[in-house]
Amino acid sequence: MKKYISPGSWFSLEYPTNWNEFEDEEDTFLFYNPNKWNGNFRISATKGKDNRYGDECLRSELRENPSAVITVIGKVQCAFSSESFRENGNVYTSYIWIMDYGTICINCSFTTTKNGEKSIAEDIIHTIYVPKLHSGFHQELIPIRILEVGEINAAYGWVEKIIKKELKTDFTGEEDDIAKLQQVIDSGKFKPQQKEIWSDFALTFGSIIVNEMEGMEWKTFVDGSIECPVLQFMNSNLIINPIDLIYNKVKQNEQIDLIAEYEKIQNAAIKMIKLKKK
Repeated sequence: MKKYISPGSWFSLEYPTNWNEFEDEEDTFLFYNPNKWNGNFRISATKGKDNRYGDECLRSELRENPSAVITVIGKVQCAFSSESFRENGNVYTSYIWIMDYGTICINCSFTTTKNGEKSIAEDIIHTIYVPKLHSGFHQELIPIRILEVGEINAAYGWVEKIIKKELKTDFTGEEDDIAKLQQVIDSGKFKPQQKEIWSDFALTFGSIIVNEMEGMEWKTFVDGSIECPVLQFMNSNLIINPIDLIYNKVKQNEQIDLIAEYEKIQNAAIKMIKLKKK
């Protein structure tokens, strides 16, 4: 199973290893198996002012939806309903759970073939965890979320435009492009307090590392209020936070040498491979 922690750390859940997160409506998180579709699982959460909020949402659903019935999943009370519909000539069934977590109401739905099996969705729902107020999650490394994928892509797109504008050359995210990135950084056009720009440079540098080093992949790191994309090599303890790597040097007015940093990370990865073979 894979673990997912929602932005803001409102809840976590576990979903099948062969499923992925996909982009959906704002504040709604979508999961399904891209290789063999057996249903779409969606989850969203809203937060109220006190512990009665979740129950109020549940009772409202029971009043407004005649087909909804009250039930319990694990120790959590919820309003459950289902509905079938036709789309593009096919008939589907959506199962819906409105769940009471005190100050938080969680809405889950699972859409599959007509009257299809919903047990896989119930298995996911059983793993939902809502941390106590202010406790959050600490030192968690999870599969890269759509949120961070968007940040990485936006950063890369901006850097690509800057390099084309400043250097009049293409940027393809390959190892040779590190020198181009270095040239723009060394131009002196960007101030230390422009953290967002330095973060964009760092995430783009991270994208080159992922493109060029087999076994390196993006993950999302969650630690209290900190939620950021990091690099992990072959599920090992070799973890790099590219934003910290670059911006810490900027804040301390130290020289940034991306080629040297790349070689250092590459050597660490080679060393890790040798250790795994022993």
